[in-house]
Amino acid sequence: MTRPFRIRSLSAEEAQIAATALGEVLFDCVAGGASVGFMADFTRQDATVFWLDQTHCRDGRAILVAEDDAGVFGVVQVIPVATPNQPHRVDVSKMLVHRRGRRRGAAEALMVAAEDAAREMGRWLMVLDTVTGSPADFLYEKRGWSRAGVIPDYALMPDGALCDATFFYKALDR
Repeated sequence: MTRPFRIRSLSAEEAQIAATALGEVLFDCVAGGASVGFMADFTRQDATVFWLDQTHCRDGRAILVAEDDAGVFGVVQVIPVATPNQPHRVDVSKMLVHRRGRRRGAAEALMVAAEDAAREMGRWLMVLDTVTGSPADFLYEKRGWSRAGVIPDYALMPDGALCDATFFYKALDR
């Protein structure tokens, strides 16, 4: 039986306190082969430093987590675009679920929360990218996101292999 979990938004201070746990989620995803910006030599310390750096961003971003009685096991960021000509848009970044928390509906719950966070920010256009053919690729399509296109050989997997990226967008009800 799957234990229940909850989704919540972290303040910058709460995210600083949770940086090690957030780092563990990121580290696990990279160790599991996820192409999320880091290579195979990525360490737990690198992962914690990444999240500490994110907590210092004062751009109005939302850091949303999935957690259960054992702690944080999923995260997503909703980052408002700061340029004057895009006051309606957010980027979705680092949608990650630790292997211990997968197949429980947390990724979908995080995306629902991300959409709610964008609305709360007064933003209605969301944009993200993911590895083409990955489980996330199918999740976004299931959640009603539209494919904008695929860029071949866009990034590297942690082992150095090239991968394509699919770009998605979702226009929320205004």
